This record gives sequence, structure tokens and C-alpha cells, in this order.
Amino acid sequence: MSLPTFLTISGSLRAGSFNTAILEHFAQFANGQANVAHSHYLGQLPLYNQDLDTDTPPAVVAAARAEIAASDFVVVATPEYNYGIPGPVKNWFDWMSRPYGAHVFLGKKVFIIGSAPSPRGGKNAVEYLRLGFTAIQAVVVGDEVLLPNIHETLNAAKSGDDATLTSVYTHILQSCQ
Repeated sequence: MSLPTFLTISGSLRAGSFNTAILEHFAQFANGQANVAHSHYLGQLPLYNQDLDTDTPPAVVAAARAEIAASDFVVVATPEYNYGIPGPVKNWFDWMSRPYGAHVFLGKKVFIIGSAPSPRGGKNAVEYLRLGFTAIQAVVVGDEVLLPNIHETLNAAKSGDDATLTSVYTHILQSCQ
């Protein structure tokens, strides 16, 4: 039996991104239980323009769609910007949710993580994505996962206390079965 394939998407383009760190840590945790690949297309996509979204979309769009189609599950970890999702995440979502009724997310299982250095943990971003994925008929799995004060959680993990992250990663693997 082959291992399930997870594609991870970090909602932050920042070099020292907390969300990217969460997903890299998840890949290490899941080693031997799942194949985990990280998408690097978020910052490379052109701004969504329906005129470009033809039967032959830009090559980077086709590649991003193909990696989602090839995965069993998608895990999105995103910060919250101004009480919403970051612009690159919205742009990615717009490209990947088309063409309407025949896009790569139809029936795809998606797990969403919100994280932020604030005490809310990206709640609005997670709610926005849960609603959006549901609207396009993706299958949002798992309970709402918010990681407030993420800098403290990641610092604790570096010191060997990764109970919070271990709990989240276990939840992802169990929810996506």
C-alpha cells in the first residue's frame, strides 16, 4: 500500500515564515506515514486575469494545478493579514478554483491551519478559507486549527517541547484518512 501524498501550501512568502516552518516540521513528523511535498508556486502566479485563464493557461498556473491534482490531500497554513487572507493566497485560490465546475479542488480533501503571533491565531483567515473551499466543493477536513502566539510555539518546539505541533500534525494525519 502506498503512502498518502500531501501537498502543503504556505500562505506567507516571507523567508522566515512561521507557516512555512510549521509545514516543514509537519513533513518531518509525517516521514514514513505520508509523502509530503511543498508547493513553491504561490509567489510565482500572475495576478488572476480571466483573459489568461484559457485551455492553455500560463505554464506556472498549469504546473500549480497539476501538483494539486496529483496530491491526495492539501494542507494550507496561512497567516492573517488585516483580518483576512494574504493577497497571494487569494490569487492562488482564484487560479486554482477555475474553471468553474471542473477545477482541481473538486472533491479534494483540504486541511487548513491558521497561525499568527497574535492571540487570535489567524481565525478570520481560516474561516474565509473554510467557506471558500466549501463553496468550490473541496472537502474541508478536521476541526478548526488555530495556532496563536506561533512564535512562542515554534520556539518551544525548537527547545524540544513540541506537544502542540505534534497534536496538530496527528490531527491532520487522522483527519485526512
